[in-house]
Amino acid sequence: MAKYSKKAQDKIGEVMKEFKEGELKTSAGKKVKDRDQAIAIGISEAKQAGYKVPKQKKKITQAENKKSRKS
Repeated sequence: MAKYSKKAQDKIGEVMKEFKEGELKTSAGKKVKDRDQAIAIGISEAKQAGYKVPKQKKKITQAENKKSRKS
């Protein structure tokens, strides 16, 4: 499992608290209703603050998967 720094975890926790209280808004100013979106906002803010956040895993498309099986 990926390791987040303690400060990054705290930042994500703060954002989740805002989400639970109904105060979290998107960049467009709309209220965040989806938990996954709230987590993504927290991770993004932690990255911007310079905290240690692991890179996202690359998704493999079906075309790439077929190509790798042929070789």
